[in-house]
Amino acid sequence: MITGNTELIAHIGYPTHSFKAPMIYNPYFEASGIDAVVVPMGCRPEAYPDLLRSLFRVENVRGALITMPHKVATVALLDEASPTVQVAGACNAVKRGADGRLVGDLFDGVGFVRGLRRKGLALEGAKALIVGCGGVGSAIAASLAAAGVSSLGLHDIQPQVAETLAARLQAHFPALSVRLHTRDPRGYDLVVNASPMGMNEGDPLPIDMDRLSPQTFVGEVVMRAEMTAFLAAAQARGCRIQVGADMLFEQIPAYLEFFGYPSTSADHLRALARLSY
Repeated sequence: MITGNTELIAHIGYPTHSFKAPMIYNPYFEASGIDAVVVPMGCRPEAYPDLLRSLFRVENVRGALITMPHKVATVALLDEASPTVQVAGACNAVKRGADGRLVGDLFDGVGFVRGLRRKGLALEGAKALIVGCGGVGSAIAASLAAAGVSSLGLHDIQPQVAETLAARLQAHFPALSVRLHTRDPRGYDLVVNASPMGMNEGDPLPIDMDRLSPQTFVGEVVMRAEMTAFLAAAQARGCRIQVGADMLFEQIPAYLEFFGYPSTSADHLRALARLSY
């Protein structure tokens, strides 16, 4: 039910067909009696800076969820960035401060790591490979480094993106070993697809599956389908997996606190959600 007092949270990205957040937040708001709604907004990159600035002139906009391809571009549009945003070079949550300044934070990595730990994966001293070093990959890399992994392999189709991330990571985590431009999963405890591969039917897989050990844990960020081709192939090799939506469920309590709403647990959100694929 939309009223004259309803607050809006914009969910901005492009394209919007894979968006799952409205199907999680909105049932929670309804069940909790919170007069707010998450609304998907499709915006191409060239129009995004103008949209974000204009959006926060709307008085009943509480904040914005930012997703691909805008997470990196958002950083330059902020007046205040959290330390996590500064390390990762990406932002996925924006709110208007009391003084009107735009404040940004980043929760993808937090959600991803919380999901791994709830599944029993030990991260301290582990070796992780991340394919895709854009906004979500950078966030996961920063959170894995903070969680105590000993080394990170980084790969991106734009080599300079991986190199820039590596430099920021090593500046903040000097003991971390970083290996660049590799997609070979051998020797890693964790492999993460943080690239858009899998968003569309027929996409190539992010790694050579024949080199993937059954002992390696495999995580995904793509949410167009719960079981992507990459996860299905990993599971067929005997790997434990984490689906893309798990990252989203685990980070939403932190988002709610950031926006000033009553928080809850990931399990409660799952019980209320009305996900469709």
